[in-house]
Amino acid sequence: MGFQQGLSGVGAAAKQLDVIGNNVANSSTVGFKQSRAEFGDMFAASYYGVAATQNGIGSTVQAVAQQMNQGNVTITNNQLDLAISGNGFFITKTPTGTGYTRNGQFQVDKDGYIVNNGDKLMGWGTVAGSNPVKIREGELQELKIQTDTIAPLASDGGSSASPANSKKITLTTTLDSRQSVPTPPFNVADATTYNHSTSATLYDSLGNPLTMTMYYRKTANNQWNVYSRINNPNVPTSGSGSAVGDNPYMLGGGTAMSLSFNTDGTLATPSDGAVSFGTYQSVAGAAPLTVTLDIGSGLTGTTQHGKTFSVRDLNQVGYAAAELTGVQIDKTGVIKARYTNGQTKDVGQVVLANFKNTQGLQSVGANRWTETLASGSPTLNNPGSSNVGYVQSGAVEDSNVDLTSELVNMITAQRYYQANAQTIKVQDAVMQTLINLR
Repeated sequence: MGFQQGLSGVGAAAKQLDVIGNNVANSSTVGFKQSRAEFGDMFAASYYGVAATQNGIGSTVQAVAQQMNQGNVTITNNQLDLAISGNGFFITKTPTGTGYTRNGQFQVDKDGYIVNNGDKLMGWGTVAGSNPVKIREGELQELKIQTDTIAPLASDGGSSASPANSKKITLTTTLDSRQSVPTPPFNVADATTYNHSTSATLYDSLGNPLTMTMYYRKTANNQWNVYSRINNPNVPTSGSGSAVGDNPYMLGGGTAMSLSFNTDGTLATPSDGAVSFGTYQSVAGAAPLTVTLDIGSGLTGTTQHGKTFSVRDLNQVGYAAAELTGVQIDKTGVIKARYTNGQTKDVGQVVLANFKNTQGLQSVGANRWTETLASGSPTLNNPGSSNVGYVQSGAVEDSNVDLTSELVNMITAQRYYQANAQTIKVQDAVMQTLINLR
């Protein structure tokens, strides 16, 4: 026995204590993955090439391997906090390039970017101008939440004269075929001159709310007229007709739109289910609204049957300008922003990266990794698809360090260190004996 074996053992034990100490120090670090020291033996060249004479010269730390098993998930109630349940890493833009992390402690910075320790979260953005919003996959970008006022969306028929950010109103009803034909001429102030009525809220291009009321008047069997008026809280200055102050404005100049039904109660005309009441301008500076209703077709559209009048579907499209009130992220990583006007908009998609060899990733501090030749290139997927897990909003993944086990390992490593130190002491005693021979 020489000093080599004891020295190598002491060195290996010291390295193991370093690894254990780092694990213990990061037992409360969010998203941290513990490591373990992996040992191997060392041999000198065998004499005469015979294995029976091969002499062991100690041990060495062959690798410090990261353990990528799942950590516990802790609820935080911060909706931007994210925990990955399963495989995968968040992708972040760092000062030096691209980083990968399991630390899901995210927040919004002053510019609206979702960040973690200054690193910007990467994912799929949205298609500019799409309505409804569409996620654009295939091109990673920094995820950003619009924190300033969002523009209003006009309730409109979507004609060429209307702004691009406008949508048609959907209204399907069941008219009561048992109703009698009113005798007096139509008068919005006299409920006996029409059979049914219902209202919807519209918005002009400036976000001003308008209340539109539809009046249904039976004119004959299977025949109905529909009138529409707008109560504008603002004073209109122009339009296809004139209005004074807050007086109601009859759309289409007060002309009724005709509906006819087949004998089975389905809509016969208009065959395309579109009822247009012309244009209306609420205030100066607002784009004219082309007020068009989509009343559907067939049994799923507006019908006439022997039952009480009912509104089956009302899609009151359009909204006023609004401020951000909160953010939520679903388990598939879709980021939704909530606004004061009650709207929820998709603003991005969290993307997870995974690697063929996660132990080949290089830890660079700040609880993040970078790819290496050993890890291979990342594959990118939405949470819950392919080989990556789901994300949980309002939670974080704890360190996967088992503190009790690490303290036991520390005691074992200490004994290992002491035992190897003892072999050095014994070798020293042997050498001293040889020196004292005379």
